[in-house]
Amino acid sequence: MKNQSFSLLVLLAIACSPPAKDATTTEAPASANVLTEEQKAEGWQLLFDGQTMNGWRMFKGYANDSWEVADGALHCKPPKEGEGAANQRSDIMTENQYENFELMLEWKISKAGNSGIMYRVTEEFEQPYYSGPEYQVLDDEGYPGTLQPTQFSGANYDMHVAEPKMAKPVGEWNQVKIVVNGSHVEHWLNGAKVVDYELGSADWLARKNASKWKDAAGYGLAPKGHIDLQDHGNEVWYRNIMVKPL
Repeated sequence: MKNQSFSLLVLLAIACSPPAKDATTTEAPASANVLTEEQKAEGWQLLFDGQTMNGWRMFKGYANDSWEVADGALHCKPPKEGEGAANQRSDIMTENQYENFELMLEWKISKAGNSGIMYRVTEEFEQPYYSGPEYQVLDDEGYPGTLQPTQFSGANYDMHVAEPKMAKPVGEWNQVKIVVNGSHVEHWLNGAKVVDYELGSADWLARKNASKWKDAAGYGLAPKGHIDLQDHGNEVWYRNIMVKPL
């Protein structure tokens, strides 16, 4: 009788235990999308609450067929099967504009995926990248086609090479810091500064004139603008998005 009672207690304990979490779950940790007290004291502002798109909108107010909140991240969905060019896909950007700031966030890319983080974006041109410089987000190892040195993760797209190469493999989270202060810009990736440049300098102008932006009259000239996350037609996830005005 004693053994039977013990067995019954064990069965009850197992039945009442919470289910084990799947090791492959993509659910965000409890610490994601939350500012620490130290960050609040330093002036950081949370741009994404992990649950809603509050504070974000589509570039030029286009329809949103591509962005959602999933597992505590802003998720750019893959194209639908058989979807044509008429599908309304668009970059998503902050409602507020920022002039001088530090931006921190995390990104995770899909296999062969491509995206980007743009800053000081305006809506006076057809595309966000005609005004805002782009921090490249990419599957460096699996992206199809030939890539130029200025097209790998962390680069100032088609302008400045990211050195050293610090991107993590597909499916892993990468930490970003972007500093924009007057004409000075820094790109950081996983704890290392990988790009450092001065907007409007002789070196910057030479690079612009040799790049795909040579005919983009407003590229990099806006003193303030939106922070933009690019929909390049591939899956990508962003979380822990925060800004500190300077």
